[in-house]
Amino acid sequence: MFIRRRFVFAVLALGFSGMVAQVLLLREILVIFHGNELTIGIILGNWLVLEAIGAFLLGKQIEKIRLKLEAFVVIQLLVSLLFPSMIYLARIFKGIIGIPVGEGLGLLPIFYSSFLILLPVSLLHGAAFTFACKIHSEILKKRAVSIGRVYVYETLGVLIGGVAFTYLLIPYFHSFKISFGLGLLNVLVCLGLLGRFWQGGGASFKKFLGGASAVFLGIFLFSLIGPVADRLHHLSISEQWKVGKIEHYQNSIYGNIVVVKKGEQYTFFFDGIPVVSTPLPDVTHTEDFVHLSLLSHPEPREILVISGGAGGVINEILKHKIKRVDYAELDPVLLQVVQKFPTPLTERELSHPRVHIKYVDGRYFVKKTDHKYDVVLIGISELSNLQVNRLATEEFFLMVKAILKEKGILVISSPGSLTYLSEELINLNLCLLNTLRGVYPWVKIVPGDFNLFLASISPQILEVDSSLLIKRLGERELRTFSLTSDYIRYRLHSRWLDWFLNSLAAGRETASGNETKINKDFHPLGTFYSLAFWNALFSPWGQPLFSWFESLSLRFFFIALSMFGLLFLLFGYRNRRLRKGAVPFAIISTGFAGMMFNLILIFAFQVVYGYLYYWIGLLTSIFMAGAGVGGLLVTRSLEKIKEDLLYLLKLEASIIILSLLLPFIFLQSGPYFGQFFSQTIFLILCFISGLLIGAEFPLANKIHLKTSPSVSGTAGLFYAGDLLGGWLGGIIGGVALLPVLGLWKTCLIIAYLKIISLIILIVLGKRLK
Repeated sequence: MFIRRRFVFAVLALGFSGMVAQVLLLREILVIFHGNELTIGIILGNWLVLEAIGAFLLGKQIEKIRLKLEAFVVIQLLVSLLFPSMIYLARIFKGIIGIPVGEGLGLLPIFYSSFLILLPVSLLHGAAFTFACKIHSEILKKRAVSIGRVYVYETLGVLIGGVAFTYLLIPYFHSFKISFGLGLLNVLVCLGLLGRFWQGGGASFKKFLGGASAVFLGIFLFSLIGPVADRLHHLSISEQWKVGKIEHYQNSIYGNIVVVKKGEQYTFFFDGIPVVSTPLPDVTHTEDFVHLSLLSHPEPREILVISGGAGGVINEILKHKIKRVDYAELDPVLLQVVQKFPTPLTERELSHPRVHIKYVDGRYFVKKTDHKYDVVLIGISELSNLQVNRLATEEFFLMVKAILKEKGILVISSPGSLTYLSEELINLNLCLLNTLRGVYPWVKIVPGDFNLFLASISPQILEVDSSLLIKRLGERELRTFSLTSDYIRYRLHSRWLDWFLNSLAAGRETASGNETKINKDFHPLGTFYSLAFWNALFSPWGQPLFSWFESLSLRFFFIALSMFGLLFLLFGYRNRRLRKGAVPFAIISTGFAGMMFNLILIFAFQVVYGYLYYWIGLLTSIFMAGAGVGGLLVTRSLEKIKEDLLYLLKLEASIIILSLLLPFIFLQSGPYFGQFFSQTIFLILCFISGLLIGAEFPLANKIHLKTSPSVSGTAGLFYAGDLLGGWLGGIIGGVALLPVLGLWKTCLIIAYLKIISLIILIVLGKRLK
């Protein structure tokens, strides 16, 4: 009984440490990949497939090992030692592969970088689950019940880990202190499992492990109490940001903020992307963006700047006869950090009496303000992630339209070129233009190395030409560096617009299905095209892959899944070995559905609120809590359930229903989030989806154990199958399904996959015995 209680605590610690390690490494890797939420699927997918390999291939070795408890201790000690090393590796990895600070990564580097960084910890963590199932079954003497209980205990540890990480760890401790604290916990667990290892005569492996654990305990304690953890933290971020001296490093609820000083120049990075440079900004770009926009309005008096205002933009705005400038950032903490490192430029901008700083999310401010503006400047140039993309969707443009005055102008920019527009640039600009034209009747385009889009509800915007801008430039007596009369004539020459529109027209003719591409909150094509553009720059080999992703349709998936289902039924009906794959396939498809539910809720949370970076641990934890409760409820009733296949079919049907309900919840209720809904709805949906996913696992194990003698083999098979399905969901769903097909069609694909699984179970289930 004593060892049983200790082992239950060890499994709880296994789930706790796995969750903390997963989310902490995910956050570190997101900074490397510039916080792109679509890459979360790739990162989580790699974590899951490595855990699956560990659970199935390494986990099966437990049957050959005599000292099973000691083997479990070895794995826990290795994870504790490797975890801090992986954090350090994550921070310096871009330097190792020769990628400069601030430069993006293509799809292939994202895949192999996250795979290599996660490999040691996730591989061993997956093996530990199978080891735990075998050890617990020998303690309890019940095979199916043991697997279910280990699954529940681990999931409970995951929940505790996620809540602790979100509210107790990340707000107060940096990554290395967390990792050493986790190591301390795991070493204490190992000492508890080994018991009085020093007793007994002679040398033994148990004594060696006990002595090693005691040594590691001292190392972790010294690292936490002494300067080791802090030194590693500062050394690693110095290696990560070699472009200058690190003046500030902070994690806000929205993302990671780093301030680098080189000479007298400050550069502010947000999730690895340079967003503010002071006191010497990019003058040409800043003058173009501000003055071409404000000169296009007959009398700009009240201006709203969303993102990118500090470090030059507001300074240029104040050269006009402005009454009021409201300024909001995507991350309000960024403004506070900019003010901590004042320069004459930023002090002049942010302390000016006509400048009103709004320390709230920019989208939230637009939604709540009653003020009307002459010009709204959206200071983003790339839709590189969902947090930025939410400022360039049809829904957001409608919000801005409601706060514009009669002759008001919305201004936004995108990457461009005056020599060659690649397919990726055409798609990105065409998508943005289509989205603007769907909301505003009049859109003026100023092509260049960055394209300027000026959208208005007044037709006067189309009357703006170079002569009018030059006239207003003189009337307003603006002192500019590069914006001269000759430059304005060059920038607004009609040949550039003609060439640009002809390029977009050619792109529209060759577009997949000749559809009008619109960027929406729950169909973020802008982010997909931006990701494709970056991939074309840094991993050109991936261009055909992105083109194929873009061509994907609902019809393709329905035909492919139908063909797979028919072939499985045809051959499974005759082949007993393949027939036994019906239940594992159900678990693989459930793993896919579980990952997709998780990604959909993560995706939706970022669209609605924008601070996923802070909540990702909690959302994932609540999902796993649901899985744990589902597993616990079924495990407690496992011996009473006689019609186990029928029970499994009911769970399959419930997952199908949830797949069809999710789009209605978000697409129909989306406009009312923040009024009638809150973050609570996300927690409830995470819990319910996890509940259904987790309930299938112990039931499937029970069904399979009727025809299989191996507990570790069955546990490893289904755990690996669950994780394999999750990997497929992360890779396919995160990069292709959600951005290309959108929320509604993605949920239909999940539902149809589970319908195929349900049919296979109905037809082949009765022949499993």
